[in-house]
Amino acid sequence: MLSFKPAGDVVGLCQINKLRIIFKVLQMGKILREKILAREKSAAYHAAERAMAQGAYPYFRSIESAQDTEVIINGQKVLMFGSNAYLGLTNHPKVKEAAIGAIAKYGSGCAGSRFLNGTLDIHMELEDRLAAYVGKDAALVFSTGFQVNLGVISSLTGRNDYIILDEYNHASIIDGSRLSFSRVIKYRHNDMQDLESKLSRLPAEAIKLIVVDGVFSMEGDIVKLPELVALSERYGASIMVDDAHALGVIGEQGAGTASHFGLTDQVDLIMGTFSKSLASLGGFIASDFDTIEYLKHHARSLIFSASMSPASVASTLAALDIIQSEPERRAQLWHNTNYAIELLTAAGLELGPTETPIIPVYVRDNDLTFQVTKILQDNGIFVNPVVAPAVPADSTLLRLSIMATHTFGQIEEAVTKIADAFKLLGINTRNTPYEESTAC
Repeated sequence: MLSFKPAGDVVGLCQINKLRIIFKVLQMGKILREKILAREKSAAYHAAERAMAQGAYPYFRSIESAQDTEVIINGQKVLMFGSNAYLGLTNHPKVKEAAIGAIAKYGSGCAGSRFLNGTLDIHMELEDRLAAYVGKDAALVFSTGFQVNLGVISSLTGRNDYIILDEYNHASIIDGSRLSFSRVIKYRHNDMQDLESKLSRLPAEAIKLIVVDGVFSMEGDIVKLPELVALSERYGASIMVDDAHALGVIGEQGAGTASHFGLTDQVDLIMGTFSKSLASLGGFIASDFDTIEYLKHHARSLIFSASMSPASVASTLAALDIIQSEPERRAQLWHNTNYAIELLTAAGLELGPTETPIIPVYVRDNDLTFQVTKILQDNGIFVNPVVAPAVPADSTLLRLSIMATHTFGQIEEAVTKIADAFKLLGINTRNTPYEESTAC
């Protein structure tokens, strides 16, 4: 006698089988992604190995002088086009004198965290100055910019909340989001349509924090902040802007991205670092009083790290004085930037969509990027290579950084030697239309 299972059981078995198939597909997808990632890491490692074997390894180069437009490497003078000191203040006499004076008064370090014995009166003075500078109620300084993003992003949201990131955000933002218990969502670079599609799917009542670079550190373009603010208001999200590469460069008196667009009140948190235009080491977050008080007691990278050294604090204060009292420095930075872009474009080099003193020049090959960097250093030009996995293998580039203290003659020499090195290696060039930046 034949027996039959009830229809319900058959449907149930079908559903279980479908779930098993889906699970297997997901497992296979995960395994494939892991293999691809492992392959990319292996390729990047072997590319570095090859560069070492060829004498073209471009990292950890030892500089024997102060950071300036010209540095000494292996006893030879080299023009520096790889520094983030956009305003050229790292070797300024007033900045160095301030650091020396702070060591004389406070010693070399604070021997503790801000939370305990590591808060000096100059830490608090700097926080007041920074809050006023970027237009917020209060600010909080950390020992590095990386520590700011780790501590702030990881402590602001919880398990049922969302952190939304531009895919090209700095690594410190990504790592800060990983330390939170929130769900992390990425959208395509500076693509407001993709951002809206992500925001529209999130629960209206959920806490949503959009974290974004003001100026993107590899591409040199600026976040589309007006559109982002409009979306944040439509979907009930808060905004944090990382102004590491914007401070001193764009905005009123160099006050950053929100100032540049006149949207300071619409941005909830403004983050910045001192290792670039401010010629020192450290970082800060600025916001309303309540948020800063909360972070003082919850940001673990603040509570469990030694505080900024006295010399770093004092040099930052001195650099801020110079930035606010010498607007001609920022004006010269923009003259230099526009001149460099004009020359690079005229030379037929393929540039990224930059709007700032960060100028990406595409090579589009890992090994050639290492080789051209070596040729340039041998010919007295320091540039930074950017290779996989930091960027896709077909998007490798040289990252040029312009400083206010570069001369037109130094820029002309660098562009001529870059164009010659590209021709020597047979790197394709492309004529692209030049448009003067209006960001200044």
